[in-house]
Amino acid sequence: MKTLHGKFLKSFNGKWAIMITMLLVSMVSSPNLYAEESPATAMPEIEALLAKNTFDDTETAIGKMAELRSATALDVLSHMMERDIYLRTSDNKPIIAIEKDDGYHARSIDGKEDYGVVDINDYDKLRLNNRLRRTIREAMATLRLYSADAEVRLTALKEMQKNITIENLPELQQVLSTEQHPKVKAALQTAINLAEIGSPDSATRLKAAEALGNKTSPLAKNRLSLLLQKDSEGKFTEPDEAVRAAANKAIASIDSRLQLVHLGETVFFGVSLGSVLLLSAIGLAITFGVMGVINMAHGELMMIGAYTTYVMQLLLPNDIGASLILAIPAAFIVSGLFGIAIERGVIRFLYGRPLETLLATFGLSLILQQLVRNIFSPLNRSVSTPEWMSGSWQISDALSLTLNRMYIVVFALVVFAVLMLVMKKTLLGLQVRAVAQNRQMARAMGVRTSWVDALTFGLGSGIAGIAGVALSQLTNVGPNLGQAYIVDSFMIVVFGGVGNLWGTLVGAMSLGVANKFLEPWSGAVLAKILVLVFIILFIQKKPLGLFPQKGRSS
Repeated sequence: MKTLHGKFLKSFNGKWAIMITMLLVSMVSSPNLYAEESPATAMPEIEALLAKNTFDDTETAIGKMAELRSATALDVLSHMMERDIYLRTSDNKPIIAIEKDDGYHARSIDGKEDYGVVDINDYDKLRLNNRLRRTIREAMATLRLYSADAEVRLTALKEMQKNITIENLPELQQVLSTEQHPKVKAALQTAINLAEIGSPDSATRLKAAEALGNKTSPLAKNRLSLLLQKDSEGKFTEPDEAVRAAANKAIASIDSRLQLVHLGETVFFGVSLGSVLLLSAIGLAITFGVMGVINMAHGELMMIGAYTTYVMQLLLPNDIGASLILAIPAAFIVSGLFGIAIERGVIRFLYGRPLETLLATFGLSLILQQLVRNIFSPLNRSVSTPEWMSGSWQISDALSLTLNRMYIVVFALVVFAVLMLVMKKTLLGLQVRAVAQNRQMARAMGVRTSWVDALTFGLGSGIAGIAGVALSQLTNVGPNLGQAYIVDSFMIVVFGGVGNLWGTLVGAMSLGVANKFLEPWSGAVLAKILVLVFIILFIQKKPLGLFPQKGRSS
């Protein structure tokens, strides 16, 4: 019996030893938890320093809060940055007072006492200056290194990197020893290398310069450039020639990668511009190619689509994402109906007279603009962007792609693919292609060309409305929204080949990318002029465009 009891105790103690060991290891290895709150004496000491309300004492208090590694300290610093720290006039006790609808709600800085609504006239605001604000930001960044959220830690590191010094090195190395997240570890290593550039040891500086040469970071390049500066006496900031050589080599390496990043960024912005041009031109390609109508009101049909998006957000103010998605079919229908009405009411009487259709549709564009001004006023309207389209995708320190433009690129390609399916796989598409290739023969085969014209004009107008939905996410909605795109749309249609959708796609992307490559050295206006000159010269050589239409009547 005694032996059994001893074995049980031995087994029980062994299990508990393993559990305690695992708990201790997890506490040491995880950087994702704030440390335990400081002893009870820490906050009173900080309160006493803040009560003096001098810049030096407040800076000392900030330093002590940074050492606490507690969520409470981060909360106090956040409120200090927002100017929510006040001192009670009677005893200089610091509190946090937040303004709400019914007055200022106050509590102690450690959050243990709630004072309710107070008369703010009985309190003085804690004094701050720019030096203290900078110190607060640095302290908050340090505390966020211990956040449970990896994204918060990553953001804190990027903030620290801007003003990092050799004094930050021990703490960064300590955090790196326990960090598990790969992105945060990489950012920590970069921060350590940036801090080591300020080391008094030349071997450490040399190692840091070589390591930074493998980064694609403008901040690393700027920090390395400081080593190559000269003082008033003509001496280099960095005395060691080997370190200077490593810095030069690292800067050249970073520059080569930054050039590739800049190239990729330019191509992306060119493709995003090309996507907008594709959406604006693809409807015009159908109507112009099938009907030969120069529709100067095409931009106003885009404007109607943008205003439809604005109205949908007024109807669904609490769900911006759903309102934007619902605006796509709504804009297609509204702009399509306007297009059919224009075709039935005006265009069908002017077939074969392109100059008169140009004048008539120009007059219609003015009428539509004035109609919108009468309904919505001449002022621009702002359309909100859903949360899932806001922000950017941070690929590296030097490259980030805006999400709204990425969505528009995908959206434009989806619209193009759907339109191609309609043109290739549906009866309407077959009849549209037949009318475009030989109107007389199509009429002889029983195709009701008048209805095909109306539906084609409605389809092109509906797609213009969808383009307006996309534009509403890039710019304000106003009566003149479409005027900025009508000329570019005609250029793309002519350049790609009248009536050819593939030509419209290639033309839109080509002109979009060309514009973005020309803008940095020629300016936006001259870039457009150069593109226009190129198209004029191109049309002289190939009058039918990149992809000429096939058929007897072409």
